[in-house]
Amino acid sequence: MSHIFNPGYYDENDLKNEGFRSLGQNIQIAKNCTIIGLENISIGNNVRIDGFCSIIAAGDGEVALGSFIHIGAYCLLLGGDGIEMRNFSTISHGCRIYSRSDDYSGGYLTNPTVPEKFTNTTSGRVILERHTIVGSTSVILPNVTIGEGSSVGALSLVAKDLDRWGVYCGCPARKIKNRSKRLLELEDKLLDEVEQATLPYRGSHSPD
Repeated sequence: MSHIFNPGYYDENDLKNEGFRSLGQNIQIAKNCTIIGLENISIGNNVRIDGFCSIIAAGDGEVALGSFIHIGAYCLLLGGDGIEMRNFSTISHGCRIYSRSDDYSGGYLTNPTVPEKFTNTTSGRVILERHTIVGSTSVILPNVTIGEGSSVGALSLVAKDLDRWGVYCGCPARKIKNRSKRLLELEDKLLDEVEQATLPYRGSHSPD
């Protein structure tokens, strides 16, 4: 197998001494990812993070990933004010999650090289509740919760909270219909199999 074009993944054994806040089992993180602030990052069980992702939780930031989570390639998670992905949540390739954002009105200076007193930053924790999925290249802005079971179509902008069990798309994202709850039945079947096989499910930090 080529190691030039297929750099592979780190697993929990490779990562256990790198300083993460907590690590579960059956973890895959592509070797070409950029991850900063490991001491502020917790990861549950059955998590895969694909290539060229950047996860930043430096300083007082935080990123908390539950179990059964997939983060597609080229995603960006800026966890300055906290990002939480709960069990069975997914973000597809090229998504961007911001927990802090500058004021674009022109009334203030912008970017992190400028002292805070000259800026007007919007900030707030971003939460993806259980069974949420966000389509490719979508953007999620600070202080937003995507309700349990909701899906967001590709190329969408999520600028405010989304209710539970909806299908949303657009810029800004708007609800177009309800989402099926059949996946809850499939979750029960999966967890039955997991229990029988004694495979890992939840990390100790993973929210219900």
